[in-house]
Amino acid sequence: MKYKLMLAAMMAALASGSAFANADLAKAKNCMACHNVDAKVVGPAYKEVAKKYAGDKTAEAKLVQKVLKGGSGTWGAIPMPANTQVTEAEAKTLVKWILALK
Repeated sequence: MKYKLMLAAMMAALASGSAFANADLAKAKNCMACHNVDAKVVGPAYKEVAKKYAGDKTAEAKLVQKVLKGGSGTWGAIPMPANTQVTEAEAKTLVKWILALK
């Protein structure tokens, strides 16, 4: 019983650690200058992005490209610039984190 409890606690710590790590990555890559997890800043809140794309099997690939190349029109008139400081692997990590938000 103790073993199961310890294992569950370790898994929870790892899961929350990766969530914080992805928020840290978003800050490090300057994503938080225009976005916030819970509230619209210049761009939409990440939770709104997750809600909009929930159930869309093509969302990850589409959003990775938007992170890398930028885009416009989906959330209004203000365009999202290309993020040349973000690698494709980092964009995938960020998009997976965003889409997992509730």
